[in-house]
Amino acid sequence: MTRPLRLAVVGHTNVGKTSLLRTLTRDPGFGEVSARPGTTRHVEGARLSVGGEPLLELYDTPGMEDAIALLEYLERAALPGERRDPPAQIARFLDGVEARQRFEQEAKVLRQLLASDAGLYVVDVREPVLAKYRDELAVLAMCGKPLLPVLNFVAGGSHREDDWRAALAGLGLHALVRFDSVAPPVDGERRLYESLALLLEPARPMLERLVEELEARALERRRSAAGLIAGLLIDVAAGRRGVPAQPESVRQAVEALRDAVRQREQRCVDELLRLYAFRPGDASTDELPLLNGRWGADLFNPETLKQLGVKMSGGMAAGAAVGAGVDLLLGGASLGAAALLGAIAGGTAETARSYGRRLLGRFKGERELSVDDAVLRLLALRQLQLLQALEARGHAAEDKIRLASPEDRDWREGRLPEALTRARAHPEWSALNPGARPGLAERQAQVEELALLLEPGADSPRAGPL
Repeated sequence: MTRPLRLAVVGHTNVGKTSLLRTLTRDPGFGEVSARPGTTRHVEGARLSVGGEPLLELYDTPGMEDAIALLEYLERAALPGERRDPPAQIARFLDGVEARQRFEQEAKVLRQLLASDAGLYVVDVREPVLAKYRDELAVLAMCGKPLLPVLNFVAGGSHREDDWRAALAGLGLHALVRFDSVAPPVDGERRLYESLALLLEPARPMLERLVEELEARALERRRSAAGLIAGLLIDVAAGRRGVPAQPESVRQAVEALRDAVRQREQRCVDELLRLYAFRPGDASTDELPLLNGRWGADLFNPETLKQLGVKMSGGMAAGAAVGAGVDLLLGGASLGAAALLGAIAGGTAETARSYGRRLLGRFKGERELSVDDAVLRLLALRQLQLLQALEARGHAAEDKIRLASPEDRDWREGRLPEALTRARAHPEWSALNPGARPGLAERQAQVEELALLLEPGADSPRAGPL
């Protein structure tokens, strides 16, 4: 085929036709979605292209509201011998007065289907199989175009999928595809276009090319998302604040670092939503709500850590980096030089070398604040939760994103990845620090290494042998 494949999205009113288009085009602003009957009153189109070449045109049509009466009218108005040529009967109807008056909405649907190569008949499987739907299919079949039923809203627990399958098979429609415009299956688009290729063999090369492009884009989104999260974690792990050891100075520095981390996390949230073509207000959850575009549950609230199963460090046993993080989490509580010396003495020679200069600063009355490992774990879990939710979300979804409880025990309890351990010793890598150099090749290498562990489907983080 030399021109784009044209598909008319048809069906009863309020079955999710516009919602399906939003998800297939990744455009949450396409058309208008409402619980009101007949929200879509005109035909609207969208085009999917690969390398600048348009491959597919999708047309959203108004809902059919009176197919029973229309079928009766067509049967009464049929001329002798016309029943043998249903498309001609439809064409004559569209030239008549009734197509501009009583059946104006149905006429818009039929005109677009006649002008298309095939139709996607959208079914709300939550609805019972009624006579009006059978009559709709009878009228649509008169156009002589292939129809592929799309069983919409199959992700919910309450539906009548088996009834619809039986009814469609009884009408000779054995090829169909399961979909859900709110929570689409991972392979939903592939299955839809592969099913279309069975009905439209000449269009198979175009559809296969489209599927390959869509899957390549999905892979690139996952990699980009993992890179965004990795950049956030490296920035926070390397973040430090030096401050005189006066209580008020420490308190102010602690709050400043906390605010910087909160803002950095929010930027990552915004970038993930934008990457997946969702709106800033789409993310919300009972446990970690986004209120007015910001995460509602405080990142530094011990209760937030508890909700995600992250244990806050209780002392210096894990080393000086964690000890400094405890300073931050506890609001600048003083840690004596003896405690710091004990932490270094209990660590490795590398730890001693790394923190020698900081120890000297302590003796001079200076403090250095960093972010505790527990907060790094929480950041990783929150962002991975959000990424998982975005991967499973359709662009027709209107509810706030809900995040499932994390199941990754490694991020909650295991050793942090080596990239984060290295970042602790390189404050110049963090955009949170004055004089930072986030463009360094060394930093980018650690971001890429960490991103490989964060990609959906990647192995859980491993820091190497204990």
